[in-house]
Amino acid sequence: MIDLLRQPPEAIRRVQDETLVRMLALCARGHAYYRRRWAEAGVDASEIRSVADLVRLPLTSKRDLIADPESFRLHCPDLPLHERALWEVNYTTGSTGDPTPLYVTTHDYHAYLFQARRVAEIAGITGRDILANLFPLTPAAMGAFVRSEANAYAAGAALVGALTGAPHGDFGVHRTLDDAVRMVERHRATVLWGVTSFVRRVVMRAAELGADFTSVRMCAVTGEASSPGMREDIRARLRALGARSPVIFDRYGSTESGALAQCCEDGDWHNPAPEVIFHEVVDPDTGARLPDGERGMLALSHLNRRGTTLIRYLVGDIVSLSHAPCPHCGRTGDRIVGPIVRTKDLIKVKGMLINPTVLLDALREVPGVDEFQVVLTRQDPRDPFSMDEMVLRAATTRADRDALATTLVTAAAVAVGVRPRVEFVTANEIFDPARHAKAERLVDRR
Repeated sequence: MIDLLRQPPEAIRRVQDETLVRMLALCARGHAYYRRRWAEAGVDASEIRSVADLVRLPLTSKRDLIADPESFRLHCPDLPLHERALWEVNYTTGSTGDPTPLYVTTHDYHAYLFQARRVAEIAGITGRDILANLFPLTPAAMGAFVRSEANAYAAGAALVGALTGAPHGDFGVHRTLDDAVRMVERHRATVLWGVTSFVRRVVMRAAELGADFTSVRMCAVTGEASSPGMREDIRARLRALGARSPVIFDRYGSTESGALAQCCEDGDWHNPAPEVIFHEVVDPDTGARLPDGERGMLALSHLNRRGTTLIRYLVGDIVSLSHAPCPHCGRTGDRIVGPIVRTKDLIKVKGMLINPTVLLDALREVPGVDEFQVVLTRQDPRDPFSMDEMVLRAATTRADRDALATTLVTAAAVAVGVRPRVEFVTANEIFDPARHAKAERLVDRR
């Protein structure tokens, strides 16, 4: 198969135009949301003949998807079995506290394998590597956790899973941080694959335990922002453990699109599969497409999808694009240029997107709480690269504080999947009406 990232821009655009026309035709037949939305906008999808014409279609927000995820699932009963059969379901944040399902057919899974193979080629992951999946085992299938297998398959690499994360369920399958460290050591893992702050914690714990991490040559981190300083901190700690010239790749992406790839540390992010995904930077208020180099909201369109299908979908990040050949590797196609700024309607804690409104509403329902405040901080405030921590400050007159703390922790975990540390303080420490007009329920001190 031709590597489209080595072809001139005109060849890439020709393939994208052809796949888009087929994609829109399927949406016009079997996509409940777009059939309705495009009719309301007075747009005939059959008149969209190229990605340049996409600007005639309305934008899709994350709230649209969250409000009715079933309407974004393509239903075309006459398609071949592999295009209809459900392979897996991944989840992203929902507005009700329940995660939003993203349906993946066999066709879509193959597309992700294709995308992951390109990511591996760009990043330099090979069949000689052993990937350590350090993503948490969560109550709903986390895309990054589930896709670790596909990334290993696509590269021909081996994979071991740590099964870390907050314990839940009846079967006791979760493992500890120390277990994760020993697993990396025992299997001689070469790539640490996980949420940035947890990967760093694994490396720190390895030093405390005297573990042998000399096999580690790369960290592929994602799920939360990582500054150059934090990445160098991880490199330095790995070098102290005997790792030779470790590389830290920041795997930018989303559950809706999958991962993009850097060809060098601190570089831009290549769209590894322009046959599958089209990116544009837009003005979110007008839908107008912005030129290369101008910052705006990132929108993606699926070009060859059969499950949950998104067209001009606002990812929620402010970026710019470049279509010039990469100065490092020479690949063509689009690259996302940072800094990447995530919009603030949803926030990330421990690598997971959470909806703060759902969390606050759940805490308000707990009886016996006079005042409360959620504080997002670092586990070690003196360490700017420490893992996220959620602290729930609560005021109460109840005598059974231990029972109340348990109830609060459970309410937060059910609402957003994060278990906070509870601190009991006086009501005035949270909200002093003599000093403030209203209570500040959520404080981010990271």
